[in-house]
Amino acid sequence: MDFLFFLSFGLIIFILLVFLFQAREQSKIRKQIFELANNTLELTPEDFLEMRNKSFGGKGKALYSNNYNFSGVYILYNQSKDLYYVGQGKQVLNRVNSHFTGRGNGDVYADYKYGDFWTIKMIALKNSGFSTLNELEKSAIETYDSFNKGYNKTRGNKR
Repeated sequence: MDFLFFLSFGLIIFILLVFLFQAREQSKIRKQIFELANNTLELTPEDFLEMRNKSFGGKGKALYSNNYNFSGVYILYNQSKDLYYVGQGKQVLNRVNSHFTGRGNGDVYADYKYGDFWTIKMIALKNSGFSTLNELEKSAIETYDSFNKGYNKTRGNKR
């Protein structure tokens, strides 16, 4: 009887330690994502579209040179509804552009056209501490809870 008690007690302790380790790792990742996002320029869609039109040739032309169109994730925040959408792209500027010109997430575009107030943050994969876009995107979706309380319909790519 004592052996089973100690075995059960040991198993419970092990499970608690695993849980605490996972919670600590998730906390570190959340902090890393927030730091990355807070160290990037925040734009409104209007600022972004104006920048696109003035600096990169405007509509109908190649939007951005490869020097500026980096691989990364973007965080779209609907301040009017307190909702997030997180996405990724090998050419992140083109992906952000698609959401505010009707070729991206339909719900994001509808709320933008309806007049909700938005902000945009973009995080480059390079020097982010993450090894893949999928890993960075999945961590950002989890950090901003944009699957449960936002526009994301998945928890991130499975690839």
